[in-house]
This record gives sequence, C-alpha cells and structure tokens, in this order.
Amino acid sequence: MRLSVLDLVPVRSDQTTGDAVASSIALAQVADRAGFTRFWVAEHHNMPAVAATSPPVLIGILGAHTDRIRLGSGGVMLPNHAPLAVAEQFALLEAATPGRIDLGIGRAPGSDPVTSMALRGAAGRDDTDIENFPQYLDDVVALMGADGVRVAVPRQEYILKATPAAASEPRMWLLGSSMYSAHLAAAKGLPYVFAHHFSGHGTAEALEVYRSEFRPSDLAPEPVTFLTVNAAVADTDDEARALALPNMQMMSQLRTGQPLTALSTVEDAQAKPTHPQLQAIIDDGYARAVVGTPADAADQLRRLADQFGVDEVMVNPIASAHQGTDPHTAPGRERTLELLAKELLA
Repeated sequence: MRLSVLDLVPVRSDQTTGDAVASSIALAQVADRAGFTRFWVAEHHNMPAVAATSPPVLIGILGAHTDRIRLGSGGVMLPNHAPLAVAEQFALLEAATPGRIDLGIGRAPGSDPVTSMALRGAAGRDDTDIENFPQYLDDVVALMGADGVRVAVPRQEYILKATPAAASEPRMWLLGSSMYSAHLAAAKGLPYVFAHHFSGHGTAEALEVYRSEFRPSDLAPEPVTFLTVNAAVADTDDEARALALPNMQMMSQLRTGQPLTALSTVEDAQAKPTHPQLQAIIDDGYARAVVGTPADAADQLRRLADQFGVDEVMVNPIASAHQGTDPHTAPGRERTLELLAKELLA
C-alpha cells in the first residue's frame, strides 16, 4: 500500500500563522523521509483554524524543504481563479521541481459565500465560472502543454502558453465530493479523488460511477484513484482519541453553522461542554476516521483500501497538541505519520 498526506495547515490556538506553516514544513519533511508518495495542501479561505489559503505558494515553500515526495494541491478551487493563472503557477512549480507536482482541481469555493464573493470579484469571476468548469479544466491542461492554446484574434494566429518551454507537465487530478465530479472525471479521462475524509458518504457509489464510465485519455489510460481519510495515531487508543478531539469539535461547529475558532489544544477541548447534537456529529467523525494505536490504525487502513479497491491512501493527520507544546511543532501529526509508516511502509 502507498501512503500519502493531505495537509490543511491547521492553526492551533497557541500558534501564529507562521508557527503553523513551520510545523507543516516539518510534517512534509517527515513524510518525505518516511517514504510517503505525495503531500497535498488544501485551499480554504477565511477560516481561523486553516492557514492553507494558497496551494501554489505552499507547494513552492515545501519544494524548497523536501527532496523526493510529490507535492500537490488538494485542491485548487478553479472557479476562484483564471485558468491561465492556475496553469502558469503549476507549470512554474513543475519547472522548478520536475516530476514532483500534482495539480488537484476542485469545483467548490473552499469558503463561505461572502468570502467566495470577495475572491471571485477580485479575480473577475462569478457564478458562470462554475457552469464553465468543464471547459476550464480543458483550458488548464492545454495551457500547461508544450503546444499551448491557439487563440483566435483578428489577422493573426496567437499562441497562449503557461510557460515558454515546458519540459514536463504536472499530473492533473479532479477532486470532488459529489456524483457530478465522478461523472466528469470519467468523461474526461482524468485521475479522480473523492473527498471521503470530508463527507464519508457516497464514496463507493462515486468510485463505481467513475470506474464504470471511464473513457481512456492521454492523461490516464485507465481509472486512477485513491482514498482520503482523517487519521490520528498514538501509542494508546485514549491518547489518539484525545489528540483527535479538537478537530472533531471543529468539524461539528462547521457542520452546524457555529462560529469557528482556532484549533483547540487537547486540554481546552476536553474542558468544553458538548451539546448532544454536537456530540452525535463528533461520534460520527470518530467512526469515519482512523483513530487508534499503530497496529489498529494500519488494520483500519488496509480494510478501507480493500473495501474501496485502492492501493493508495491519503491521510489527513488531524492530531492537535497538548498545552505547552512548542508552537513551531505539531508532534501529534508527525507521530501519526511516523507510526503509520513503520507499520505500512517499512
């Protein structure tokens, strides 16, 4: 089994944004040394607990601090950006770190409606860009290619390229959390990832649609996919559950429309009173995540991979930290990767 990492660059209540980025650099280095296949960063906006606002910026930083691991976006929310801007950013990343860049693209806004409006307005985008999403996918692929795109202008043939001399291209992936994305990925012959770590429902149906409808393309001759899952691993079950609790509480707040805050420390999370409605969401989060000791977590990942017919699993290490932890570090997240690697990659 191959293992990969999804990182939202979480910001704890004891951290600045700079601290969170520093801890994510250290996390990527752990993954690089341990033999993980890829390290992806998300795009979310205006969220107190998430510093992953700009995947290409983060990928550039991580590329300077890692040697081997593939780096990518999980993902770039394309309706927020002009296709040429995305193509230029990732073509440049590929040129700087050839053979190591994945471009995962999604259709969701990655934020609340007000923030989304501000993002799209600044970039000259609107809701029609969601309708044009399939065409924009094609545009990004073509713009990153060596031949570029021919643009019709009066009395001349104009070639538009994301980079002047492409020697290689990023690997394109379509991301989604609905059946729409499964149908589209299959129709365009794209590698595809369903957001199992976020929704936890509909994964099997989406992958079945993707595999059954897949049309081979230059980007993928056969269906290519993997599984994403939240994970917190520690030496004991109790410690793993304690480290995961702050993230579970944050997700319960998100799903019920409550104001979001920075990620709590373990002690602050344990001291919070929990409404029964939120507790039900927290319990469901634990049931869908991989939380436990190294041996149990490895068994859970093997069963999930078998259940969904994949040979790669991407873990989102959701462990928070105890009070008094060095703000520049995220030992629970690093330990999650180290323990999984020892069980599954050794």
